[in-house]
Amino acid sequence: VQLQASGGGLVQAGGSLRLSCAASGRTSSRYAMGWFRQAPGKVREFVAHISWNGDITYYADSVKGRFSVSRDNAKNTVYLQMNSLKPEDTAVYYCASARGRIATPKLYDYDYWGQGTQVTVSS
Repeated sequence: VQLQASGGGLVQAGGSLRLSCAASGRTSSRYAMGWFRQAPGKVREFVAHISWNGDITYYADSVKGRFSVSRDNAKNTVYLQMNSLKPEDTAVYYCASARGRIATPKLYDYDYWGQGTQVTVSS
């Protein structure tokens, strides 16, 4: 299984970015997907996840109301729309494929990870 995250970059506070995660190697539409992030010197933290069919989404409190996760199973791609970005959102963002159709915010629920894409928000 390969996950390719893209869409990161440098943006000013208050701006927006959309991350994409393209999956290959297994039928990704059967599995929940998640987004995590890791800032320098900090542990990897949960951002959002979406169930296999997109019916269930869940967000970390820190991004609720600003970020939106979605998926297009026909394209084997998951998205993370990030609005009203803040400097504290600066991190490497990782997409991950869960072990089942519904996931949780726990890292051990995910068995495949992408390489990460850098998001930098300037103040």
